[in-house]
Amino acid sequence: MIRIDHVTKRFGRAKAVDDVSLEIPAGDSVALWGVNGAGKSTLIRCVLGLLRFRGAIQVGGCDVRRAGKRARMLIGYVPQELGFYDDLRVSEAISFFSRLKGVAVRSTHETLERVGLVGHERKRIRELSGGMKQRLALAIAMLGDPPVLVLDEVTASLDACGREEFVALLSRLSGSGRTMLFASHRVEEVTTLARRVITLQNGRLTDESTAQAFMSRLSHGAILHLTIQASARQRAATLLRDSGFAPTLNGVGLLIPVSHDHKAAPFRVLAEGRISIDDFELVSGSSLHPASPSAEVQP
Repeated sequence: MIRIDHVTKRFGRAKAVDDVSLEIPAGDSVALWGVNGAGKSTLIRCVLGLLRFRGAIQVGGCDVRRAGKRARMLIGYVPQELGFYDDLRVSEAISFFSRLKGVAVRSTHETLERVGLVGHERKRIRELSGGMKQRLALAIAMLGDPPVLVLDEVTASLDACGREEFVALLSRLSGSGRTMLFASHRVEEVTTLARRVITLQNGRLTDESTAQAFMSRLSHGAILHLTIQASARQRAATLLRDSGFAPTLNGVGLLIPVSHDHKAAPFRVLAEGRISIDDFELVSGSSLHPASPSAEVQP
């Protein structure tokens, strides 16, 4: 459904995406994994035809440069930063974006019911919570029932409860064979939604594995997710490696596999190194169950 052939994107002298090739068949669900600046969002914008690039990308057989409009009609897109007119009511937003897309909406009620927003039709967008705005963005992305859904760090601005609800919604909507490509730095999203994980580093594809293999490399009983300021992440990773841990950088901090009887040890290491931790969460190894390879995965 999506074919990426030797794609390179430069910004000046810097290569944001460096000779990436990837094929995503219909019904597959692929997570893009990597630190901030790894090239995830840039690759997504290339798939959407929003950036010029070297190489070739096809969506459903349509070249995104030569037939960009047709290619984009096959894609539902949910960005990290939402751009709504805050004075519009929810029902008006559905009508407005359906006209922009050139698709007919049989029932606003059914469209909102799919994402759990029934009863909020008359609310203005500025009155919605962050999670409700993401649900509205998903409803708009699904207008016209596109066969491909692309999401770019869509839960980054949500709190823990909002993230859990939105990922659960995406999981419930799975089953009809829709193709999904999404960028994430959260273990639970990859675990729940992805079949395959593509790791990018400095714009290059450095690893491609099943979600199960990816998680087995991370999980040794549990994963400690620490949110740390960007300026301190590399030093924190070095201190932890020197203490025998195997941290992995993600978009907001570090993922650290820990045994159940040594969960506090990384905190002591970083405290001794005078590195502040903004937030943390513990993901139990028993909860890390990747999507079944036989299951149809859809957003």
